[in-house]
Amino acid sequence: MKDNLITIISTLGFPIIEQGSLNPNDDYPESFFTFWNPAADGGSFYDDDEHDIVWMFELNFYSSDPQLVNTKLLEAKRLLKQNGWIASGAGHDVASDETTHTGRGMTVTFIEKLN
Repeated sequence: MKDNLITIISTLGFPIIEQGSLNPNDDYPESFFTFWNPAADGGSFYDDDEHDIVWMFELNFYSSDPQLVNTKLLEAKRLLKQNGWIASGAGHDVASDETTHTGRGMTVTFIEKLN
């Protein structure tokens, strides 16, 4: 699912980086997405087996342009929903390690059917 998320978000034309993998010596890109997978739990348990995996990702967008922070995350939300992902709400503020950047994030979910 990680590859699916990266492929979809990459179509928006911004770098997408796994949270925490940016080298501390590298400059932040002007605008970029990050993601983190805090859970990939089994679901739909019946007949003594799990029948899907519920993939959860934290998706964040950071930018030196505050307007982009508010619009690009919502564009990503619409695009993900068009591709079978679950995304709701308007997101939330996320902290930035750089004073030049602000960020917004949201939890997005994909239910992968196993059987």
